[in-house]
Amino acid sequence: MSRDVHVIDHPLVQHKLTLMRRKDTSTKSFRELVHELSALLAYEITRDMPMQEIEIETPLEKMTSRVIDGKKVVLASILRAGNGFLDGMLQVIPGARVGHIGLYRDPATLKAVEYYFKMPQDMHERDVIVLDPMLATGNSAVAAVDRLKKTGPRSIRFVCLVTCPEGIMTFHDAHPDVPIYTPAVDRGLNEHGYIVPGLGDAGDRIFGTK
Repeated sequence: MSRDVHVIDHPLVQHKLTLMRRKDTSTKSFRELVHELSALLAYEITRDMPMQEIEIETPLEKMTSRVIDGKKVVLASILRAGNGFLDGMLQVIPGARVGHIGLYRDPATLKAVEYYFKMPQDMHERDVIVLDPMLATGNSAVAAVDRLKKTGPRSIRFVCLVTCPEGIMTFHDAHPDVPIYTPAVDRGLNEHGYIVPGLGDAGDRIFGTK
């Protein structure tokens, strides 16, 4: 596996992912699990975030102590399924800014088509975490990061619930400098471009649209 793929194998992460994979997990439970899992993933993804020293006063004395600058973090949600990640992540990084990238997959070509893009200002000062539950063909992720790079952010990381070797290869062929964080690298893609064994269509399962 590429050194730029970080497989998050924490027992709580793996346990919740297993529950999400089950086809009889309800929309309500699936949504709650995405929320819980995204908060856990936020801890792992931010493990090496840049920190700065500030001066504070404890009840006993003054001291310098370290903080992250949450306002410098941008959570970039690939619509619509990426929005399922947002609440859990914001619970851990409440100062983060939120951007949205609207992409849909052309059913004939499986290529990504952009219909919406909105990011905070001053992206060159910011660290971006791209959120998309599935890194399947990789086409949407590549298109999203292509677009993000034009804004010149300080760094980009990509986080998903499930990916596969084909998606990783497509993504890292285009963006070898962007690390992927995921709890699972599954077997591959089926003829419809879905990850197998996977967990189905994450957007449909989060929003109850199927």
